[in-house]
Amino acid sequence: MGLRKGANVPVEHASVRVEVGWQERPGTPDVDASALLLTAAGKVRSDDDFVFYNQPAHRSGAVGHEGRRQDGASVVETVSVTLSAVEQDITTVVIAASTDGTFGRVRGLFVRVLDAESGAEAARFDATDADSETAFLLGELYRRGGAWKFRAVGQGYASGLAGLATDFGITVDEPTTPSSPPVRQPPPAPVPPAPEPVRLSKITLTKAAPAVSLTKQGATSGAMRVNLTWSAAEPGRGRLGRGSDAVRLEDVDLDLSCMWELRNGTKGIVHPIGNEFGSFDRPPYVLLDQDDRTGGSEDGENLMINLDHSAEIKRLLVFVVIYDGAPDFAGLHGVATLYPPAGPRIEVRLDECTVPSPVAAIALIENVGGELVVRREAKYLVLAPGVFKQQAADLEYGWGMSWHSATKD
Repeated sequence: MGLRKGANVPVEHASVRVEVGWQERPGTPDVDASALLLTAAGKVRSDDDFVFYNQPAHRSGAVGHEGRRQDGASVVETVSVTLSAVEQDITTVVIAASTDGTFGRVRGLFVRVLDAESGAEAARFDATDADSETAFLLGELYRRGGAWKFRAVGQGYASGLAGLATDFGITVDEPTTPSSPPVRQPPPAPVPPAPEPVRLSKITLTKAAPAVSLTKQGATSGAMRVNLTWSAAEPGRGRLGRGSDAVRLEDVDLDLSCMWELRNGTKGIVHPIGNEFGSFDRPPYVLLDQDDRTGGSEDGENLMINLDHSAEIKRLLVFVVIYDGAPDFAGLHGVATLYPPAGPRIEVRLDECTVPSPVAAIALIENVGGELVVRREAKYLVLAPGVFKQQAADLEYGWGMSWHSATKD
């Protein structure tokens, strides 16, 4: 049901998926969806009531950020809301979008509410009057007399996600500039430490800006987590249609992997095959936490990199292999996220796969003159005859390792 700004409609489903979508075109800035859980006072109870890319799950389990996928010519981010599980003192779930440009450059921005079980559309609102706004309050799920409704809002903000979040009571970690020199004051009485503010910052590596220095942003020690998440394209016609050849994410066994080389010349690979999970405290200082063979793990597979030993690391290639369940990455969309111990998170998005590739190189982490640099790769590799999947990454990047056939236990 299409709604005009300010209109509302009942939502009778126990669980819904709220999709925020926009058209993908050259020059379109990146867009992120988020949700805020508000009380009757129109404010969050704490920063925990903000669900977004850096805080993807609400503590109640009722609201979650499910990431993004490609849907034809559109990019879609999904927020799941189990309305029956929303806490009683929460009366409204606000659905917002923000961009690193302006929404005047974003075409086809919309929000729609779907029944989580059947996929039937309950409501849709197309935001057509965006201009210089950097954040948009698109719609809200709200409770009235024990029942839920959805209202199309369409309110823009020129102050970005930080301004929108602050309006609803979120404490945002952003620097401020004092308007006058500070006045010396007597030392204050000790007070309990304040909660950590919400960090909105992130870096998305692109073809135009493919690299970032971990060293320059202060990430020189501690643990850096590398997480890979996947979504499957909506089934349509053709090879990825609803027939027997349709790719289902739950059927695909994807192995997050890392080829490593230390400055002393030793090299190897971290991956689930042969239980080569690596080590965090000993060489190679890279550890794979698990082998998620079904996609059933909420956190997926993660690589932990020990930056306390960054001086010993020459290079690390983070890549992913389809072990089983699909011949290539067509119809699958991946996002790799690096969580350094300091500075913003770093995102690498894999483009649409258009070649018969079962191997995708994601990022190369190199020690360049003592500076640790992350570079976006986002390459799909095609196997030559007789070449193993992991070997294809070796040949592409000149690792020079020996390979033999092996399987998982």
